Amino acid sequence: MEKSKVLGCMVAAVLAVTVVAAAEDGAGVSVTSDFFSKYVWRGQNVTDDWVWQPGVSITYEGLTGGFWGNLDLTNEEGESGEFIEYDYYVDYSGQLTDVVGFSVGGIYYYFPGGDATTELYWGFSFDVPASPAITVYHDIDEVDGTYAAVSVGHSFENPGDLPFGVDLGATLGWGSSSYNKSYWGVNDAELNDLTLTLGLPFEVGPVSVTPTLAYVSVLGSDVSDAADDDDSLVYAGVSLAYEF
Repeated sequence: MEKSKVLGCMVAAVLAVTVVAAAEDGAGVSVTSDFFSKYVWRGQNVTDDWVWQPGVSITYEGLTGGFWGNLDLTNEEGESGEFIEYDYYVDYSGQLTDVVGFSVGGIYYYFPGGDATTELYWGFSFDVPASPAITVYHDIDEVDGTYAAVSVGHSFENPGDLPFGVDLGATLGWGSSSYNKSYWGVNDAELNDLTLTLGLPFEVGPVSVTPTLAYVSVLGSDVSDAADDDDSLVYAGVSLAYEF
């Protein structure tokens, strides 16, 4: 069986187990529904217009199984009202110490039309000011490359008695030569992208609502040349989340 199909079966098994756990032992379930003016992934402008990105995940004792999708809302890419991507993932997260957390997992990316690939990842997070974290993704399937992301962020809860919070974040990404060759057509390892985000979360009953503004800059000289006019992007949207 292909590696990507193996991970897909693993995700299905984890979802089945956690659904049973949710029913019997009160596992956490999260449903998300995001609307963005662009779909930008690791610096790449995948869809240059509005998209809808639904997701659902189930967590039990540190183990999470989930689904995420991207549906184009306009005909910018000729696929209005169609899902252009489905992602299935499994994750196990926990604490190494009071300060250091970890995550390991896998993601199966499926693109209608027949393309698919699989990544495994590991990462560490640190409960210190600015909440730094690092995650390294290894594609073990079609791409056979590595992408690493370092992030920092901070949240302010209702500053100045405002009716919403303020979430600030920054992520810096790097791609190996094989990763960049596959996604950018560039046979060099270099910094890929810098993403800056601003979120303004607030609650509407049991639903968390987060309007978001993001700025993305493609950094590496060769990757930036490959991105052409899309080497600097701004997009906005709103994220809805409900947990039970």
